[in-house]
Amino acid sequence: MTERPNIAAPPKTIALIVAAGAGVRAGLNAPKQFQPFAGQTVLAHSVRALLTHHAIDAVWIVTGADQFEACRAAIGPFAAQIRMVAGGATRRESVLNGLNAIAEAGRCGQILIHDAARPGLPHRVIDDLIAALATHEGAIPVLPVADSLSNSDGDDLGQAVSRDDLWRVQTPQAFRFAGIYHAHQIWDDSREATDDARILQADGGRVAMVKGDAYLDKLTYHEDFARMEALMTANWRTRTGMGFDVHRFEPGDTVHLCGVPIPHDQRLAGHSDADVALHALTDALLGAIADGDIGQHFPPSDPQYKGAASHRFVEFARDRIAQRGGVIEHVDVTIICEAPKIGPHRDAMRHALSAMLQLDLDSVSVKATTTEQLGFTGRREGIAAQAIATVRIGNIV
Repeated sequence: MTERPNIAAPPKTIALIVAAGAGVRAGLNAPKQFQPFAGQTVLAHSVRALLTHHAIDAVWIVTGADQFEACRAAIGPFAAQIRMVAGGATRRESVLNGLNAIAEAGRCGQILIHDAARPGLPHRVIDDLIAALATHEGAIPVLPVADSLSNSDGDDLGQAVSRDDLWRVQTPQAFRFAGIYHAHQIWDDSREATDDARILQADGGRVAMVKGDAYLDKLTYHEDFARMEALMTANWRTRTGMGFDVHRFEPGDTVHLCGVPIPHDQRLAGHSDADVALHALTDALLGAIADGDIGQHFPPSDPQYKGAASHRFVEFARDRIAQRGGVIEHVDVTIICEAPKIGPHRDAMRHALSAMLQLDLDSVSVKATTTEQLGFTGRREGIAAQAIATVRIGNIV
């Protein structure tokens, strides 16, 4: 064993997610880290948990060299905050590639190495892991073994194996960066590396154990997905947001409603494209997560939004919901006007909203009504719209 470096840890902490696997044992048609799971993708759950933890300064992902675009798509609104590295042929090679990239970028004091196939990551576990690094070079979450254990004699039941002092090891595993990096650099690849903690331990590093969590169980086989999704969504809450907006008519030749341009003898006045339906929907989405309103996030006094396409506002609200761990279940938009006629454009509007929200078409409703020629809409002075959004919020962090 070579001399180990000084591993006093400066404060910066980086999380490295290993997401380069093919997921063969799960029997899926795509890598399991990119699969839809509990309203997001498997990978997005871990990314969100790490990005929202106060002690994590940056998140890196190791993924396949040909998976960068799939990875960006899988993490959606988080992609701009992530750095990606190409993985290797084995998990250990992938981790080392990530460590090399972080070292080239200036290193860090502490690092959490996490498997993407463990989407349920409570902040409490991260807290305990980082705290343990004050006295140890590494720390891992563990759970006791609950089932009876036995060895085997061919097809016959063998001898009972004691569960005393046996633990199930999970990730993320936390390390002082210099120590785990050195341990990986000198590791003999002829030896099996069951996890990063064993690699550090082989280099003389002390590894603490902290309490793990059932949410951190690994998705390995197809049946694991349904079991873990049921666990993670058991305590989700359903919330409803409402939105209402009005725009007057002015001279023009096109009205934008639900992202669909409709020829008309007037247009709607507004700082953006004045899509009254999308404005109402944006407020409904933001209202479901108590995140202000469209005017707060996109003030009409800001020149950058002059003439802006309103789908940007809807997509912003959609991403805010995802960042909070929420899932849009259903939206219902009602357009109130005498003209133009909405019926001929209803299907196009539903398809446009479905694409904006990344929501199944049967979860998107667009309706129209009139005020029986009463009020400003009845006098054809403008258009009003109201919207309702139903969102499920789940947050285990």
